[in-house]
Amino acid sequence: MKIAIIGAGAIGGLVGARLALAGEEVTFVVRGHNLAAIGARGMRLLTAGGDELIASNVHATDRYESIGPQDAVILATKAHQVEAVVDQLPLLLGPHTTVVTMQNGIPYWYFQRHGGPYEGTRVTSVDPHGKVAAGIPAGRVVGCVVYPASELVAPGVVRHIEGDRLPLGELDGTSTERVRDLSACLEHAGFKAPVLDNIRAEIWLKLWGNLTFNPVSSLSHSTLVDICQYPLTRDLAAAMMREAQAVAHKLDITFRVPLEKRIAGAEKVGKHKTSMLQDVEAGREPEIDALVGSVVELARLTDTPTPHIDTVYALVKLLARTMSDRRAHVRLLETDRLAA
Repeated sequence: MKIAIIGAGAIGGLVGARLALAGEEVTFVVRGHNLAAIGARGMRLLTAGGDELIASNVHATDRYESIGPQDAVILATKAHQVEAVVDQLPLLLGPHTTVVTMQNGIPYWYFQRHGGPYEGTRVTSVDPHGKVAAGIPAGRVVGCVVYPASELVAPGVVRHIEGDRLPLGELDGTSTERVRDLSACLEHAGFKAPVLDNIRAEIWLKLWGNLTFNPVSSLSHSTLVDICQYPLTRDLAAAMMREAQAVAHKLDITFRVPLEKRIAGAEKVGKHKTSMLQDVEAGREPEIDALVGSVVELARLTDTPTPHIDTVYALVKLLARTMSDRRAHVRLLETDRLAA
C-alpha cells in the first residue's frame, strides 16, 4: 500500500517504520530536523527487545503536492495539530483514500455517523472552528486507538517501549473491505489490529487512563507507577475515572475492563513518563483538550458532574498557559545538579 504518515513523532515514527520494514511504500510528511534526519538516514527504530532497525526505504518531504494520492493517510499528529494540516490533506486524497486518525482522546469526529440524539454535534474542544470536520469527510475516516508506548529520542529515531495494539473501526461500526485491508496491513507489520464494531468504546477505554494519568503526571512530574503506588494520587485517579465512567455511560458506552484493573495496567507499565509530561519537560504545547477538556465538554453536554476532572483540567491548563507566556519548560532537577 502507498501510505503517507503525517507526523513522525513517537507514534508516527513507530508505525511508519514498522510498515516500511514490512514492505509498504511509506512517505513521512514532516518538517525541520526530522525531515533532514529521515531524508538522510531513514527512520531508525529501537525495539522493545533491544534491537536496532533502520527503515531506509522510506521517503520524507514537507511538500504535500510532491506525493500524490495515497491508499491511506495516517494522521499521527496530536489532536491540536490536525487543523494546521487539514487544508493540504486533499492533495493526498484519491477517490478511495482512507484517512486513519491516530489521535489520543475524544476525536473530532466522535458524533459523526454516530446515530442517536447527539448525531452531528461538534466537539469544540478538539475542533473549535469546525475546520477539521469540514475538511475531512466522515466517509473517509477509519478510527484507530493507539496503545503502544514509544518516544522520539532524537530526530528520526524512535524507541518502542511496550505495546502493539492498534484496534481499528469504521465510524458506523460496519466491517468494510477497506478496514479489513488496513487491519491486514498493520498485522503484517507486527501490530495487533483487530476490527471492532464499536471503536468509540475502545476510545473511552484508552482515554480512561489518559485523561487521568497524563495531567496528573505533568503536574506531579511522576511516572505511571509512581502515581499508582502513591495512595493519594491513586485515589485521585480512581475518582477521576469514576467521573469519566459516568459521562461515558450516558453516551451508551460500557467499559469492558474494571476500574482497578485499568489502574493496575497503568502501574504495570512502570517508570514511564506520559506524553504530556514529556511535552511539559520539553516545552512543547501539551495535548490537554483532546484528553481532558473533551471529557469536561461531554460532561456538560450530558449534565454530569465531574469536580475532580474539572479541578485537574484547570490546573494543567494554567500550567500550559504559564509555559507559553514565559516560553519555558518545567523539569525536575536532581539535588546534586542543583548543588553544582
